[in-house]
Amino acid sequence: MGEPTEIQQGDTVRAEAAHGGGSTTATATSVRVPEGATRAAQSRTAALRSRIRDQRRSPARPRLWIELALIGVSYWIYSVVRNAVPEQESIAQKHASWIWRLEQNLGIAVERSVNHAMDGVGWLITGMNYYYATLHFVVTIGVLVWLYRSHPGRYVAARTVLFVTTLIALVGFYSFPLAPPRLMTDGGFVDTVKDHGTWGSFASGPAAHVSNLYAAMPSMHIGWSMWCGLAIFFLARRRWVKVLGLMYPAATLLVIVSTANHFWLDAVGGEICLAGGFLAARWLYHEWVYKLPQVPAREQAEAPITVPEQWSEPAVSSGRR
Repeated sequence: MGEPTEIQQGDTVRAEAAHGGGSTTATATSVRVPEGATRAAQSRTAALRSRIRDQRRSPARPRLWIELALIGVSYWIYSVVRNAVPEQESIAQKHASWIWRLEQNLGIAVERSVNHAMDGVGWLITGMNYYYATLHFVVTIGVLVWLYRSHPGRYVAARTVLFVTTLIALVGFYSFPLAPPRLMTDGGFVDTVKDHGTWGSFASGPAAHVSNLYAAMPSMHIGWSMWCGLAIFFLARRRWVKVLGLMYPAATLLVIVSTANHFWLDAVGGEICLAGGFLAARWLYHEWVYKLPQVPAREQAEAPITVPEQWSEPAVSSGRR
């Protein structure tokens, strides 16, 4: 019974092939090739997704020269964009008056009192002027170098937080021009840099001609100092260093108010920008910055294989025993 059936099936297949001009072979071939290609494409896609997922969970440390170039170009773009924002003095003065009235209504308008009190202590306010001019850059660069060397697995994500924070700030500079307290026409604040003959303010002296005088909201002194402080607090090992990390943004807040460079609410704006930076990094890397591995997975050296000491001793033959 089986043999005639096979003969009939073979005749049927040959007849269909003869009638279709070899279409059966072509059809079989056309089915097999796309299937294999599809499997290969799916395999490559899966590998790419896996690689991207691994990069997100454990970002690699970038090459030093690429990172230096990126930071330099990024800061240049930041300076150009910040200073290219139209200086709308009348609107900036209106915004400053509005902020000042709002703080008075909220009962937190203490900036002028702090400014006048600190201005009466010459050596202290002079030190604050230099603090405002230098540490904003020195400490931030120092923390970046420390993260790159000691926490390479967290460096890229932390740097992303800083970049996104600054990008959001640029939007704030453009959409809400604001005169700092010491440039208010009727604020009664003291320009401590000008009065004490110290340098360091882009709003006073020759630098005022090449800098945007009305980019006070949000305060990047607070945004960047808090970024530094949190990194030190969460990642430093010594307790006293952690305390210094928390003290740095607090001291920066006192400095920007004492020198009349910012309102309290400018500091709040800087913190909001920083929060946006952290949320962006959390979305991008699927983890909070300081919970990422300290060292990227590809840089982790394999642990040496240890064996019992007696295993390394030459075996003693039974004959010598």
